[in-house]
Amino acid sequence: MLEQWLLLAHVIGATALFGTGAGIAFFMVMAHRTRNPVLIAHVAATVVVADTVFTATAAVLQPVTGYLLARSIGWELSEGWIALSLTLYVVTGLFWLPVVWIQIQLRDLARAASASASPLPPAYFSLYRIWFACGFPAFAAVLGILWLMLTKPAIALF
Repeated sequence: MLEQWLLLAHVIGATALFGTGAGIAFFMVMAHRTRNPVLIAHVAATVVVADTVFTATAAVLQPVTGYLLARSIGWELSEGWIALSLTLYVVTGLFWLPVVWIQIQLRDLARAASASASPLPPAYFSLYRIWFACGFPAFAAVLGILWLMLTKPAIALF
């Protein structure tokens, strides 16, 4: 019974990470396309909250539920698909952490432009390009993790 609850929690966490990440990316891109500082500031503020509430919570709980689930089932963390999943999880985090900081900067730059009724500064566009580029490897890594969790392929890493 505990195994089923752990599996449910783990799947919900994976869904939250994937869904929130995709949703945040969609709304940020759509807001950015308007070039409207007021709209971008509002959307970016919401995105920062969503990342904190949903993504960060799931990101903390995923390794916990994954570890407990693996122990419950009897899987070794050194199994190839698990080790590769953990590696991809670290890769995702390495791209996600700067993205969170960038989202805060984008929000603040848009707020400042909005308050002064001026256009978005060049720094906004530079940071946005970095934010956008970081999304691709992070998204690919999450897709890889989901595939590994579903298929559990026999991978000999060690």
